[in-house]
Amino acid sequence: MASLKKLPESKMRVQYQDCDPFNHLNNSRYIDYMMAARTEQLLEHYGLNTFEIATLQGTGWVSVETKISYLLPALWMEVVTIETRLIAYSNSSLLVEAITYNEDKTHIKAVMWAKLVHFDIKAQRSLKHSDELMRFLEQIHYPVEHQPTFEERVQTLKQLNR
Repeated sequence: MASLKKLPESKMRVQYQDCDPFNHLNNSRYIDYMMAARTEQLLEHYGLNTFEIATLQGTGWVSVETKISYLLPALWMEVVTIETRLIAYSNSSLLVEAITYNEDKTHIKAVMWAKLVHFDIKAQRSLKHSDELMRFLEQIHYPVEHQPTFEERVQTLKQLNR
C-alpha cells in the first residue's frame, strides 16, 4: 500500500460574511475554516467521508477541547492555506493540529489543536476505535517533535513568523 499524505493542505478564500468590522476573519470562524478544511482533506486524501460514517454507522468524532492562538489577521478576500495533521491518537480520541497560513505559507495566521473523541451517536457515549481504524490512524500519525504542549508549539511557530 502506498504511503498516505501526513500533512494535507487546502486553500480557502476569506468570505465577507465571516469577517468582523475590521475586515479580519472573525475569531470563531477560524475554527470553522480549519475544521472544514480537515473534513475535505480526509475525504480527498484518504477517502474518509465523515458524513457517511455518521449517517451509515452512527459514529463520529465530537470536539471536547479546542485550543487556538491567533498570530496574524486573515483579511477579507485573502486566500489562506490550511494545513492539518494528526499529532496524537488513542483508542478513543484524536488530537488534530491545524495551521492557517497566508496563501504561499510564508506567514502563520493561526494555530489550533482540537481534541476529538470517537462517539456512538445512538448510545450517546464514547466509543473505542476499531482495529482497522487504529491501523489507519497509525499510517497518518504525524507528531509534533520536541513541543509537547500547545503553548510551546505556539512559541515555536511565532519564531517562524519573525
